[in-house]
Amino acid sequence: MAKTKVKYICSNCGYETLRWIGKCPECESWNTFTEEIVETSPRKANIAKSKFSYSKITDVIASDEERIITGITEFDRVLGGGIMPGSVILLGGDPGIGKSTIAMQAAASIKEKVLYVTGEESEKQIKLRSTRLKVKSESFFIQAETELSNILGAIKEIKPSVVIIDSIQTTYRSELENSPGTITQIRECAALLMEEAKKNHYSVIIIGHVTKEGMIAGPKILEHMVDTVLQFEGEANHSFRILRAQKNRFGSTNEIGVFEMYEDGLKEVSNPSELFLSEREKQTPGSVVTSSIEGSRPILLEVQALVTPSNFGYPQRVSNGFDQKRLSILLAVLEKRANVRASVHNVFVNIAGGIRVIEPAADLAVCASIASSLIDKVIDNQTILIGEVGLGGEIRSVGHIDKRITEAKKLGFKTAIIPTGNMKSIKQDNAIKIITADNVKDAIEKLL
Repeated sequence: MAKTKVKYICSNCGYETLRWIGKCPECESWNTFTEEIVETSPRKANIAKSKFSYSKITDVIASDEERIITGITEFDRVLGGGIMPGSVILLGGDPGIGKSTIAMQAAASIKEKVLYVTGEESEKQIKLRSTRLKVKSESFFIQAETELSNILGAIKEIKPSVVIIDSIQTTYRSELENSPGTITQIRECAALLMEEAKKNHYSVIIIGHVTKEGMIAGPKILEHMVDTVLQFEGEANHSFRILRAQKNRFGSTNEIGVFEMYEDGLKEVSNPSELFLSEREKQTPGSVVTSSIEGSRPILLEVQALVTPSNFGYPQRVSNGFDQKRLSILLAVLEKRANVRASVHNVFVNIAGGIRVIEPAADLAVCASIASSLIDKVIDNQTILIGEVGLGGEIRSVGHIDKRITEAKKLGFKTAIIPTGNMKSIKQDNAIKIITADNVKDAIEKLL
């Protein structure tokens, strides 16, 4: 008979201890330790005596044409062209962001059989939501179940191509004494689902909850086990939703999908640039447009800056959608290299639309918007700024400059200020005027 013992595991980082402690020494989180019951008896080694199989890699036939296409272009793009059969996808996001909605809409668009397993709603509640989302599919099956063996039994009987588990925190294995949602249950349930999916060649989409810090709840090993980790992001006061791939064994992790939430579900945004610039004021100090590359697609974004006198000892530095440490570096460069004295002013930077910019190609636009707001002078609203700013004040080259310029031309921009180093890879076009700049001071003087 297997012996058991009790240990305590941090639900945030997975740190283990034999007694309960208030603060985790690994991630320094408070009150995150949960009691776990684990078996202590050693497992016997299982040496395979029967025939086992193996193959030469040259004999294995596989192609991307086997992927399951959902019909939702943005969703398929993030996955790398569709759902890979036999893959396990983990979908995380804040409560109410639309995880279940996008999973159901994707499932309803698949022509093959789909099983939607819910542990948080009844079948009647799922039916009401499917009616609101206008789901009409004869190959769409639902099951209100939380016990994993019953779920696997339904999968064996229906033989679906895609299984959706909503959510992994409600699923449990009855042979384990731990409560549903504990680290042991999440790990063991996910491991068994992945084993069955690989063996029987069907795909599994696991919906997972997130912690208050925005991390996917459960052990970190869960993200290592699965093939793809998708993060569904969005602001509470915006209708836009961004789908990102944090890990993807079968595609790029740089692609994003843009959606907009309506009463009858999520709608794809085929032209994000036009949408993010739709509410832009015509002439406003501190407003500048830049181009960000998200995967293979350029997106034009509005960078807004507001500089005000500080009435306190320490000026505020606040950014929304832009890295705050990067903002502090750019303010120091402006002060030292471009004579823009913003050290005694409050500086607020915002990327309109709720999207977050990670790449440094937006540096020049941020610097120009701060300078524009500080001296209260407008930058031409038909000008786009692209470039990375170094600590010496130099403007460095960026990648995919042709794609950025082409997207700007589509939306009617007349002028583009780019790094001098990118000029050699630009094809001259009379539709847009190209101005080069060597350093941030030179660029600001040309603009203002």
